[in-house]
Amino acid sequence: MNARVARPPRANFATPTATTRRGISSSRRIGSRLCVAASANQGIMVTGATGGTGKAVVEKLASDGLIADVAVFTRNASKARAMLPSSVGSVIEGDLFDFETTLRAVSGKETVLICSGTTSRTDPFDPLKVDWQGVENLVAACKQSGVKKIVMVSSIGVDDPFFPLNLFGGVLWMKKLGELAVQRSGIDYTIIRPGGLRSKDAGKEVNVVAGRPNTFGLPPRPKLPGGIRRSTVAEACVEAMRLPEARNKVVEMIEEEGAPRTSWRELFASV
Repeated sequence: MNARVARPPRANFATPTATTRRGISSSRRIGSRLCVAASANQGIMVTGATGGTGKAVVEKLASDGLIADVAVFTRNASKARAMLPSSVGSVIEGDLFDFETTLRAVSGKETVLICSGTTSRTDPFDPLKVDWQGVENLVAACKQSGVKKIVMVSSIGVDDPFFPLNLFGGVLWMKKLGELAVQRSGIDYTIIRPGGLRSKDAGKEVNVVAGRPNTFGLPPRPKLPGGIRRSTVAEACVEAMRLPEARNKVVEMIEEEGAPRTSWRELFASV
C-alpha cells in the first residue's frame, strides 16, 4: 500500500538567510511503508541534489510526502530549479567550501543528507574542496546549528588506496577524510557506501546485500565492489534518517541477483 502524499505549498527559492524550518517529528507505519509526519522547527537539507544520487534522494523524499520540508544546498540554483520538483521547500545557492554560507544554509535543520561529490574534470583540487574540506565545513556548521542526524553517501573503496577511483585526484581518500569528520562530530550519523552507481534497472530482479566496512572491494576483501541503483541508495538514505538500527554505522551495500529480499530495518541491524 502506498503512503499518501500530502500536497505541499508552492516552492520558495530562497537565499541562505531564508530557509524552511520544517521536518520530521514522528512516524507511523501504513502497510509496509513508513510515513513520517512533519512539524514546525525542523527540516531536511540535501547537498549535491543536482547530481544523480542527490536528485534521487530528493525524489524519494517527495514520494514520501516530505518535499515541502526539504532545503537544497547547491552551487547552481538555476540548474536545481530546472531539475527538481517545483514543490521543493527551498533552493539555497552556495558552496560547501565557504563556511559562512554553509552555516547559514544549515541553520534550523534537523537532518542533513550529504550527497555531494566532485564533478569537475578540470580542477584537480575539486575532490579536496568538495569531498573533504566541504564536508568538514558542513559538519562544523551542523555542530554549531544543533543538527540531530547526518546521512552521508560515500563509496565502497575508500579504505583502499589502490582502488581505481583514487587515480582521479585521490577522490576516495578525500571521501574517507570526509567520513572521519562525520564520525568524529558527535552527531548521530549513517554513512552509506554504495558500489558502482547506475541510474537504470539491471534488467533482472536484484536485492540489496549489505555489510560492514571492507566487505566489498578489491581482493583480499571477500566480495567484489558490485553495483547498485541510485534509487536504491536514495531509499537507504531516507530509511537511515528514521531507523534506530542505522545509528552511527558505516554500511556498504550493493545489489545482487538471487539475494534474499530483506527489510531496511533488518539490513541495518545486521551491520
